[in-house]
Amino acid sequence: MTPPLHAEVHGSGGAARRVVLVHGFTQTRRSWTPLVAGLAADGREVIAVDAPAHGRSVDRQVDLVEGARLLGKTGGEAVYVGYSMGARLTLHLALASPQLLRGVVLVGATAGLENDVERAARRSADDALAADLERDGLDVFLERWLANPLFATLPVDEAALAERKENTVAGLAASLRLAGTGTQQALWDRLPDIEIPALFVAGERDEKFTALAHRMAATWGGSARVGIVADAGHACHLEQPEAFCDLVLPFLDAHDGAQRTESPAANNNP
Repeated sequence: MTPPLHAEVHGSGGAARRVVLVHGFTQTRRSWTPLVAGLAADGREVIAVDAPAHGRSVDRQVDLVEGARLLGKTGGEAVYVGYSMGARLTLHLALASPQLLRGVVLVGATAGLENDVERAARRSADDALAADLERDGLDVFLERWLANPLFATLPVDEAALAERKENTVAGLAASLRLAGTGTQQALWDRLPDIEIPALFVAGERDEKFTALAHRMAATWGGSARVGIVADAGHACHLEQPEAFCDLVLPFLDAHDGAQRTESPAANNNP
């Protein structure tokens, strides 16, 4: 049986108030460092995971379904906070093992491309990115990746380039091919079946994912709301960590360590 993912534990709250953090593509568990102290306040246990094919989980080169299984095995019962690729993994875990999730915070999330042609085109684009990475090496690829317009509002210092270099060419190439956006099936019609409390977070300047956050919240089966981080783009949690924690901490207070007593859609507020 494949071992679980590498993770680092912060705080001393124990399993009763556990929060699991799942980073985005090219990041590692260390990307959450600016937020760990704030999220671990009030006696929480914070587990920062190296996602499949990243950091010290580089040998776990798996697809989203298997990645979600490993994530659940690593984190156990908790509130899960997933950003971008980490949100894809967390969403798959919510569908496969809802009993593990006391709540979900999905940052820069989507339920997938709905058109088969668009998904195929995205898979081809991700495969081309992987080929570029294999040809040009990690340093060049990371510089190009962070030059993506999606990260235009992310300051260089907050991008944590040195930490991203813990990754490997083989790991990131595998992640693109196995767990990229094009590999995610459209899950929109399954969202009404998920009765887990959810908070959808996006940056104010990230118009695409702000719209997706509102749409996902409106479709979600359990209680759901949207939190918008002012003056921030796609990586809103890194650009405005204090504002991000101000949005997330009340959700954690309501759901970490608590039984899920809400009826489906009781407080659905897109």
